[in-house]
Amino acid sequence: MSKPIPRARRAPRARRPEDGVEPRPLYAVWELTLRCDQACAHCGSRAGRQRERELSTIEARELGRALREQGCREVALSGGEAYLREDLPEIVTFLKDQGMRVALQTGGRGLTSQKARSLAAAGLDAVGVSVDGTEPVHDQLRGGPGSHAAALRALDAAGEAGLAVTANTQVNRLNQPELPAIAAELRAHGAMAWLLMPTVPMGHAADRPEWILAPWQIVEVIDTLAEIQLAAARTYAGGPPFDVCASDALGYFGRHEQALRSRPGGDDAYWNGCPAGKNIIGIESDGTIKACASLPTAAYAAGNVRERSLEQIWKQPGPMSFARERLVEELWGFCRTCYFAEHCLGGCSLLAHCTLGRRGNNPFCYHRVTELKKRGIRERLVMKDRAPRDPFAVGRFDIVAEPWHA
Repeated sequence: MSKPIPRARRAPRARRPEDGVEPRPLYAVWELTLRCDQACAHCGSRAGRQRERELSTIEARELGRALREQGCREVALSGGEAYLREDLPEIVTFLKDQGMRVALQTGGRGLTSQKARSLAAAGLDAVGVSVDGTEPVHDQLRGGPGSHAAALRALDAAGEAGLAVTANTQVNRLNQPELPAIAAELRAHGAMAWLLMPTVPMGHAADRPEWILAPWQIVEVIDTLAEIQLAAARTYAGGPPFDVCASDALGYFGRHEQALRSRPGGDDAYWNGCPAGKNIIGIESDGTIKACASLPTAAYAAGNVRERSLEQIWKQPGPMSFARERLVEELWGFCRTCYFAEHCLGGCSLLAHCTLGRRGNNPFCYHRVTELKKRGIRERLVMKDRAPRDPFAVGRFDIVAEPWHA
């Protein structure tokens, strides 16, 4: 038995696009290749084989120069596995010479000490390693035994090479109970920051709906992460810091919002809308440009640098500018009537689109879950359509409201 979701008492004022702030792609996430050395069962891009006609070294250099000209300050190189490209050190050096900070996001399977030292010598600044559980769960998610041990070795290798070391985790039903244990492992291996996001039903993960968190479980996840953050602060003894960071897909406006979104020593921060195409940009290995690297390609591809300049793609209306132009009127469902609608604008575009097929209504929200709980309601997702086999393809879910103690 389900109950309808009551409307809020007042609708928020219409939001206007920001005036006087020129969007710039300050931060780029660049998939250098779709080739990968792991078979992760929750991979949103279905990585494995490289794409047809991936950018050459010369084309990558041209794109790096265009990023600098557009004001980019930091590039995170990813995949697949970026280190499977033989020209990775050359690309790192070129980007560094352009004045950008360069990081590598990796599953770590083949990031040896020698490779880490080579990349550090090329100018790499930081390495972020994906760790998705303690050994049994991580190896199940990552598709084979030994993956967890390799990820921890990669953390050690990056630290020994003098690189800044971070980690990231996709949270799902398999690893949610392990979050404190994962944090302890990461701290023991020198990770200074830990970025978390929910596993999104896209790519391979869309084939495993039973792994996806129920919307109401977001509160449990965030409460746990806040406890870990506070414990790390209490036990800090002058060694490497450990900062628990909420990704753009984790929140919003709960009692731990500032604790998980503010940086040590900085001003208090809170969620202020999807940054896709405002100050971030996504690049696929064949030159396809998106407002955010994680967005589904079919719906959000804005152009290709082989056909148009990066500047032209960045400035064009449509898939690249949707977040800059978004109004409260785009929201629907609970999000349309939410008290925070003007500031939040529906949370992470990726999470909403990959779950419900369009932006503007995000059930994975701390504030939403707690407000519905006061009414005795919780939400769950029911798969409606399965995802195609393409990279970044998404399925479709319906929201079902039910009594909280169903």
